[in-house]
Amino acid sequence: MKKRYLTLPLLLIFVLVLSACGNGKFKADTDWQVEPFEYTNQHNEKVSLDSLKGKPWLGMFIFTNCTTVCPPMTMNMTDIQKSFQDKGLEDYKIVGFSVDPEVDKPKVLNKYLNSYPVPDSSKWEFLTGYSQDEIADFALKSFKTLVKDNPADGQVIHGTSFFLVDQNGVVVKNYSGAQDVPFDTIAVDMETLIEDGK
Repeated sequence: MKKRYLTLPLLLIFVLVLSACGNGKFKADTDWQVEPFEYTNQHNEKVSLDSLKGKPWLGMFIFTNCTTVCPPMTMNMTDIQKSFQDKGLEDYKIVGFSVDPEVDKPKVLNKYLNSYPVPDSSKWEFLTGYSQDEIADFALKSFKTLVKDNPADGQVIHGTSFFLVDQNGVVVKNYSGAQDVPFDTIAVDMETLIEDGK
């Protein structure tokens, strides 16, 4: 009898310790370090990896003349931001890298962003100011995603994922950005990252 009574409290303590270890800690799926960069946003201001550090951000690759996946991706990102607002999240950024930098100058990116019902445009950084080769290399090395110009039809082939980047510039998760977007999961993951960073 004594052994049973001694074992039960120890078992309960063990279970509580294990459950406490799992609460509130973000579980990363990936650990790709974003390479240092300094690009130009839609307001013609410099944005760098260093300037983004300290806040988690959600990244994507798009271009304004895209006739297929970019409009739904941008609308989906707008809806994701609404879910962030519903949760009261403040300390984050949304970063879009143009894969057509020759066309997507700051004014073009600003006009594109303003054509969507964005809840808070101050959180968005649409970036340009590099060559086509540079963004293709950056996308592959930092996000393991393809960017390839297609001169035949004036379009650019690119991935449709959304990438969650932590406060240190590490890609910790990626999600479908065009179809079957896990809106709730993204909001919870962002909330967890923000809480873990406090």
